[in-house]
Amino acid sequence: MMISGTRKQILVVEDEENLRTLLATRLEHTGFTVHGEGTGAGGLRYAAEGHPDLIILDVRLPDLTGYEVCAVLRKLFHASRMPIVMLTGLDQPVDQLRGFAHGADAYMTKPFDFAELQKTIEFLLSEAVAE
Repeated sequence: MMISGTRKQILVVEDEENLRTLLATRLEHTGFTVHGEGTGAGGLRYAAEGHPDLIILDVRLPDLTGYEVCAVLRKLFHASRMPIVMLTGLDQPVDQLRGFAHGADAYMTKPFDFAELQKTIEFLLSEAVAE
C-alpha cells in the first residue's frame, strides 16, 4: 500500500518463523515493506530504530508477552501514530480486552483470513494518515 508516494513499512513480531515469513511474503506482494522479528525485545529494538508505520504483534513470544511489548510501545511512541494489530491464538474475550487495554488498535485471532488482515491494516494506516 502506498500513501503519499512511499511504501508503508510493517514490523511483524512473531516467534513462529513460518508464519512470520508467510506474512512478510504476502504483505510484500500487496505493496508493503516488511521487517520480521522473532522476539519481543527484537521488536522493541527495531520499532525504536526503524519507526515502522504499523506493527503486527503476536501475544505469545519467547521473552516478553505481546501485551508487555504493546504497553512499552505505547509509552515510547505515545505522541506518534503507530497502529498495533495483535495477531494471536488467544481467542477468549478477556484476551482481546487485555490487548486493547495494553494499547492494541486491532485484535485478530489465528487462524485468520489474510484479506481481513489486509483490510484492517489499510484501515488503520488510513486513519493514521488522517490524524
